[in-house]
Amino acid sequence: MCTVVGYVGNEYSRAFILESLSRLEYRGYDSAGLACLTSADNRLVYRKSQGSVADLARQCDNNPIDGYMGIGHTRWSTHGIPSEVNAHPHFDCQKKISLVHNGIIENYHVLKQQLLSEGHVFLSQTDSEVAVHLFEVLFSDTQDVKAAIISLVDKLQGAYSLLFLLEAYPDALIAVRKKSPLCIGIGTQEMFVASDVTAFAGRAEKVVFLPDESFAFVGKNSIELYDFSGKKLQPVAEDIDAMWIYQGKQGYEHFMLKEIYEQKKVLHSTIDFLRSINVRMWDHVGFTNEYIASIDHITFIGCGSSWNAAAIARYVFEKVCLIPASVILASEFRHQSLFVNQKNLYCFISQSGETADTLEALRLVNESSQITMAVTNVASSSMVREAQGFLLTQAQQEISVASTKAFSAQIGLLYLLAHRIAVTKGILPLDAMNTAFNDVMLAAEILEGSIEKYASKIVRELAPKYAHYKQFIFIGRHSSYSFALEAALKLKELSYIFVDCYPAGELKHGALALVDETIPVVVFSSLDVPVYRKLIANAQEVKARSGHLVVFAFEGQQELIDLADTVFIFPHVHPLLASLAYCGVMQFFVYHIAKCLNRPIDKPRNLAKSVTVE
Repeated sequence: MCTVVGYVGNEYSRAFILESLSRLEYRGYDSAGLACLTSADNRLVYRKSQGSVADLARQCDNNPIDGYMGIGHTRWSTHGIPSEVNAHPHFDCQKKISLVHNGIIENYHVLKQQLLSEGHVFLSQTDSEVAVHLFEVLFSDTQDVKAAIISLVDKLQGAYSLLFLLEAYPDALIAVRKKSPLCIGIGTQEMFVASDVTAFAGRAEKVVFLPDESFAFVGKNSIELYDFSGKKLQPVAEDIDAMWIYQGKQGYEHFMLKEIYEQKKVLHSTIDFLRSINVRMWDHVGFTNEYIASIDHITFIGCGSSWNAAAIARYVFEKVCLIPASVILASEFRHQSLFVNQKNLYCFISQSGETADTLEALRLVNESSQITMAVTNVASSSMVREAQGFLLTQAQQEISVASTKAFSAQIGLLYLLAHRIAVTKGILPLDAMNTAFNDVMLAAEILEGSIEKYASKIVRELAPKYAHYKQFIFIGRHSSYSFALEAALKLKELSYIFVDCYPAGELKHGALALVDETIPVVVFSSLDVPVYRKLIANAQEVKARSGHLVVFAFEGQQELIDLADTVFIFPHVHPLLASLAYCGVMQFFVYHIAKCLNRPIDKPRNLAKSVTVE
C-alpha cells in the first residue's frame, strides 16, 4: 500500500510532488522519494529518505533537484525493511530509467534470479526493483517503449500501478495499471498522475481513471492510452468530484478528531441522499424491484472496520428483512466453497472501493455469474465499476488511517438499506422508511451529544488513567459483540495496547482465567432485554474475580451501571442502532488514550489507509 504520483508540464515538478505525497501520506509513510529529469539536459536525478515526506522535503531543501517532469512515492513496506535503500524510486543498472510502484509483483523472485544470472545488480530487497530491471532488458531488446511495456506486463504477475521516467523518453511519463488504482489529472499544459484524485484535486478539473490492465503515455498536452495487448483506447475524462478537494485539518489537531466530529453531518448527508432516491432506489443501485423482492439470503464481505460494520448489519437484515445473512472476511472468502444461488445478494463493503482482498472476492463472485453489489465511499472506485450494483456512503474523504465517519456511515446506510429491501419485499409499508430515517437521525444526535457530555471527563481523567493499562478485554453480545470488535480494533491500532475481544458468553469457556484487577473489561450493553440480562450475569462474573469494569450502557440499565468502575450512559435509540450511539464516545476515548501515549494518531505504525495489496 503505497502512493505513486507524477507530473509533466511547464512548471517545475518538485513542489507538486512533495505536496501531493503529503496529501496522500496516509497511504504509506515509512519512506519517501522522488526523481525528475533536469531541465537543462534531461538527466535523471533523485532523492530518497527513510521516514516521512517532511524528511524527504528537508533533504530536497539541503540538496535541491527539480525538473519539468518527475515522479514520487511514499512507501508502506511489503518486501524489505523501511530504509533509504528500499525507498522508491528504483532504477535500472545505468540509472537511466526510474520507477515508482504500488502493489505487489508476485513472481518477483523467479524474475530476480533470472536477472541476477544475466548480470543485473540489485540494491534493494523490494519486489519493485525487479520491474525496472526487467523493463531495462525489454527496452534494450526492442528499442521501442510501447513494445517493451506490452512485453513487461505479459511477464509480471500480481497487482501494480507503475510510473516510469526515462532519460531516453523525456516528453512523457509512462503509467501502467493492473488491479491497483491510477488516475490522470488534466491541467492546462500540464498533467498529473497519482494513485488518488486527492493528489491533484484543486489543480485539475478533469480526471481520467485508467481502466484495469491498461497503460498510458502522459505528455503535458496529451494522453495516449492502450490496453495490455497494445490496442489504442479512448481516454474518458470526468469532472473531479468536489468531495475530493483536499481540505486539511481545518483547525483540528488530527484528522481523526475532525472526522469524529463530522459523523453527525455525514449521517445527515446519508439520510438526505437516500431520501432523494427512496422511490427509485433500485434504479439508482442498478437492480430491478423483482430481483430485490426475490432475495432469500445476503452475504456481506469486507475487511477490518467494514467487516465489523457488516457484522452489525447482519442482525439488522435478519430482523428487518426476515432473511438469513452471512458475514465473511474477504481474505478468507476465496478459500471457501462458493455455492451458486441467484437469490443470494453478495454485498461487498469497502471505504475506498479498492481494498484488494474485497475486490478479489468480488471478481471471484462475478466469475460465477452471481449478483454483486458494492457499498463504498468512492464513486470512481474499482468496486463501483465492477459490481453489478452499487450504493455510495456519504462520508466524504476520510484521511486518518483509523476509520471513524466511514464506519458510522456504513452502519447508517446499511440500516436504511435493510428497511428499503423490506419495503420492496412487502414486509414493511413504504412509510416505514420515514421511521427508519428518524431512527438514524436520532442516533446521530445522540452520537454527537454524548461526545460533548463526556469530552471533558475523558480528557482530564479517564484517558490518562486508562493509558497506563497494558491489556484490555472487550465483551458484548449479539450486535454489541460486533461493535466490541470494532472498538477493540480502534484501541489496538491507535494505542498499540493489546486487546482481546470475546462474545460475553464465552468468558466462562476460558477467558475468565485472564481476569484480575490489572486488566479492564469493557462491556457494551444492549437494549434487547434478554441480551441485557445475560450481560449483567457476565459482568457479575468479572466483578466476582476482582475485575475492573468499564461499561457502555443505556439509561435505566441500573443493575449494570451499578457494577461499573467507569460508566458511559446513553439515551435510548432503536436497539439495532446501539452501535451508532456508542461509536462517537468510544472513538473519542480511544483517541485520547492514544494521545496520552504520544502515538502518531493519524498514521499508526505498520498500517496504511487504503489496503491495495492482499
